[in-house]
Amino acid sequence: MKVLSVNKSISTEITVNGKTEYTGYFKNPVDQIYLSKSGVQDDFVADLVHHGGEDKACYLFGFNHYTFWQTQYPDIPFKNGAFGENITLDFLDESQLKIGDIIQIGEAKIQISQPRQPCYKMGIKFNDPKIVNNYRLSHTPGIYVRVLSEGWVKTSDAATVIESNVNSPTVLETFELIYQEQPDNTKLNSIINNEFVAQRLKNYLKGKFNIV
Repeated sequence: MKVLSVNKSISTEITVNGKTEYTGYFKNPVDQIYLSKSGVQDDFVADLVHHGGEDKACYLFGFNHYTFWQTQYPDIPFKNGAFGENITLDFLDESQLKIGDIIQIGEAKIQISQPRQPCYKMGIKFNDPKIVNNYRLSHTPGIYVRVLSEGWVKTSDAATVIESNVNSPTVLETFELIYQEQPDNTKLNSIINNEFVAQRLKNYLKGKFNIV
């Protein structure tokens, strides 16, 4: 994998149901970004309840997924960062990458913590609320990561899996389970009890499926 673009945002004002809100979804390419354990340095995060923090310090998306989305929205001029990702990789295969996999990327070392769960702001970005549900039905969630070793990341840096957690579920398996109404209990428990899964996702799954 290779870094095609690194992206950051400033605070952007949006209107939701007649009310003013702010978002960091609208990201643009920059020369380089610094990955710290608490997040991407100088990248705006509006909703710290659902975004950011050590388990979701950085979001990565694959450029290979852009082809699919361009067919769905042919009138939108897609550019790197369009899905709110901090890092656009040339290729990302969520069906092969596993929760807990460790990736060396530029100077930083990162670990996959969960797939992305889209929110209503994606609908605002693309001027179509249906895209949120379409995204949930897709196989293109991208990956959230925690930062194990801080450092700079820039365009053309390599992204290499240096440690794979073979006993963990894949990113795509985890993503698909999130939206199932009656998931397989064995798979559900394996995700909730996995030490590498982001704690907020574990809490979400426990609440959704009434697990004490």
